[in-house]
Amino acid sequence: MRSAPKFFPPDYVAFYMTKPFGSDAFSVRWYAQVRGHELVTRRDLLPDEPEHPRAEQRYYKLQLGKLVELPHPIPSRSLRRITFVLTNGKRLNEAWEINDLFLGPREHDLLWRALKEARLASHAERDYIIREASTVYSVDFAILCREGTLGIVCGESPGMLPRAVREKLLHFTAAQIDASPSKCIEAIMTAANQLGGVELDQ
Repeated sequence: MRSAPKFFPPDYVAFYMTKPFGSDAFSVRWYAQVRGHELVTRRDLLPDEPEHPRAEQRYYKLQLGKLVELPHPIPSRSLRRITFVLTNGKRLNEAWEINDLFLGPREHDLLWRALKEARLASHAERDYIIREASTVYSVDFAILCREGTLGIVCGESPGMLPRAVREKLLHFTAAQIDASPSKCIEAIMTAANQLGGVELDQ
């Protein structure tokens, strides 16, 4: 409950599978309706682990309807770890990869569409955690370049970060993205080229 996002509990849950799920790993293939929920302790959920350090912490226990299979799986191109993503039914049914699911501010969607039009989408990730130069930080977008990861923050300034991080970070205000997504793409391409560039999608 402590780490659950603000929208919890949702009306539906779609499941992002991890490595132990074999051929379904790193993709969304199934979803279910949430029919109810209750708050229980970890000890209630996993009675065989009564001495766990979080045994008394509270968790959401969801009552789910029947599992429904999507028309096609929604894969993660970079095999990334994901905890929670806010989305809706329309995006779930239309998505072809994980980044298509994200619901964010208008300027995020504008920039994502611009990245697709610039044939950069297969090298981009949304809501991404970068671990670099002994620093862990979150960016709204990441461009995976040949010689490192270019981070992009939209809206508010990312604040104080080490110089080595700032050199691989772009910041666009919502007004900049609204005014000219193409200029933002030009800046992204220039910065990406300084990190060895990317191979554009065919």
